[in-house]
Amino acid sequence: MTIDLRTTIGQIVTEKSSRSRLFERLGIDYCCGGGLTLAAACEQKGLSATAVLGELRASDAACSDGPPVDWEARGAGALADHIEQEHHAYLKRELPRLQALTEKVAAVHGGREPSLIELRDIYADFAGEMTEHMMKEEKVLFPWIRTLATSKGSGGCGGAPSRRGIDNPVRMMMVEHEHSGDAIAKMRALTGGFTPPPGACNTYVAMLGGLAELEADTHTHVHKENSILFPMAVKLEGASVTRKP
Repeated sequence: MTIDLRTTIGQIVTEKSSRSRLFERLGIDYCCGGGLTLAAACEQKGLSATAVLGELRASDAACSDGPPVDWEARGAGALADHIEQEHHAYLKRELPRLQALTEKVAAVHGGREPSLIELRDIYADFAGEMTEHMMKEEKVLFPWIRTLATSKGSGGCGGAPSRRGIDNPVRMMMVEHEHSGDAIAKMRALTGGFTPPPGACNTYVAMLGGLAELEADTHTHVHKENSILFPMAVKLEGASVTRKP
């Protein structure tokens, strides 16, 4: 694919994952904002779209990711499995650990830095919402997607889903993605970009490092769902109901 100013941010990152590094540095949202064109995303940030396009092309010339994973070929069920095994597993490990760190740092340093109290509270809400979000995906949406994928592979016989309207839960998940993105943006702002202050203790530094990793993983996670998995699922459902029995 040849990228230009009309290419969406999501398409740009889907084709070559290393491009996300530039967007991270520039503060361009490629997960929840993946539907914006490069021109529109740069305009929002007050950036020269032509200059950013030039940086993307220079980055492509200097970095080779190898061929991107062809999720269309591997299938929506395989992508749902990957997201659970890669990103949901990460969150299940990290959310409790970071919960303990934010609580400890707020208890020790919150008296001098009230922003740490706010950080603790925003994180607690974020962690609770993400835990519930994952449960809805794992118990309802992802099994639904796997059924659609199986139905497509079987020619529509025997495994066709009995319900319609996967676009409704998909929209709900995307709204929840926006909420999580807003929470992470607030955490970034409260911590000066997850930068430790002078003299920060090891626990403080570990908390900020963990939050920075959480931000990066969440951006990648949401991009895979919003820009790849969910459009595949909606497309699959349309195919499953138009196919003749």
